[in-house]
Amino acid sequence: MVSSDSLPSKQQQENQPETWKEGGGGGDPDRRAKWWYSAFHVVTAIIGAGVLSLPSAMAYLGWGPGTMVLVASWCLTLNTMWQMIQLHECVPGTRFDRYIDLGRHAFGEKLGPWIVLPQQLIVQVGCDIVYMVTGGKCLKKFMEIACSSCKPIKLSYWMVMFGGIHFFLAQLPNFNSVAGVSLAAAVMSISYSTIAWVGCLSHGRAADVTYGYKQSSPAGSMFRVFNALGQSSFAFAGHAVLLEIQATIPSTPERPSKGPMWKGVIWAYFVKALCYFPVAMMGYWAFGQAVQDNVLLDLQRPAWLIASANLMVVVNVIGSYQVYAMPVFNMLERMMVKKWNFSQGLPLRLVVRSAYVAFTLFVGVTFPFFGDLLGFFGGFGFAPTSFFLPSIMWLILKKPKRFSPKWFVNWVSIVIGVFVMLASTIGGFRNIITDSSDYKFYT
Repeated sequence: MVSSDSLPSKQQQENQPETWKEGGGGGDPDRRAKWWYSAFHVVTAIIGAGVLSLPSAMAYLGWGPGTMVLVASWCLTLNTMWQMIQLHECVPGTRFDRYIDLGRHAFGEKLGPWIVLPQQLIVQVGCDIVYMVTGGKCLKKFMEIACSSCKPIKLSYWMVMFGGIHFFLAQLPNFNSVAGVSLAAAVMSISYSTIAWVGCLSHGRAADVTYGYKQSSPAGSMFRVFNALGQSSFAFAGHAVLLEIQATIPSTPERPSKGPMWKGVIWAYFVKALCYFPVAMMGYWAFGQAVQDNVLLDLQRPAWLIASANLMVVVNVIGSYQVYAMPVFNMLERMMVKKWNFSQGLPLRLVVRSAYVAFTLFVGVTFPFFGDLLGFFGGFGFAPTSFFLPSIMWLILKKPKRFSPKWFVNWVSIVIGVFVMLASTIGGFRNIITDSSDYKFYT
């Protein structure tokens, strides 16, 4: 997990990754996870509310480019996940349990933290902000469908209700303690994805549906396309917490953790394909250019099923929030203990984690632009951590032969990742500014 000792000013002896311990850490409960733990943790990390925005991304990219982006992203991110799993124990006797540890090993003790840490924090904090927005919107939509005669409540209030749940869940100490929440979230992600694409199929093609490129002004269309690339990047996430998840699996030189971890990732990516491609294709097929940035908002019947799907999204993002927040919690607590000599324990956990939840809630309530946030954080954070940082580290550490297939694939991933990062960050930021110009805050 990310820690405060990742800063370059710390002593080298504080920065050393943990070495192997026989029997999975000498009975350490944090290292007793099975391969299926990694499977549903990864499913929870990578299959979030971003899947519901894929039809909207297709509307800006069109059938051909949109499908190509989805297939390329699926293949490239699976490759970079495999590389990170292999690099987790690339030095005999050593486990790089945190992204920052691997960054130090690849880029050096001083440069590594400055390359990896900001990107990882952007991913983790950005995800949690987006999940605050998503949870509040889906709670609001659920109540509107379930009780159409009820007096409407401001979106801000629904987001506060959703955030209130995390003030309690944030006190769970580690990844293993949120395994049940993560499992429920994984099941819910599969369920609401299925409801989304089956609902679109049952709905059929809308009247006067049009395909092609969703356009506004020439400049607006370009920025929206850039944002759509970021939305796709956001949907192909999970790398920022991959090593932290692998760290919970026992490992010895005879039975390294990369075997069960890869098995869990394969299952997770199989589930991912079953969710992503049908939702993207069916959502775009049913509504075309008119599809919203959350396809569930386009579906109205049967009312009870769509209401259930929105509630499933809420359960899913509850688990996803915790998966991405756990490394940040540990980073903040380690910083408080090492730099300011606070005592580790419940009082520190209560204050630090509650402050973090309050921060993400405040930002989410202030800027509740779901699609724009996906594009901005997808480009600014997910493209580096999922596409090109793992590829750069692989080239540095493994040194594949020049112009070999592995060398070529990694350079393709780097070039695509850098382009997506630049384009979608610009597009997402511009769209946030545009959409906030006529938005009344805290409504």
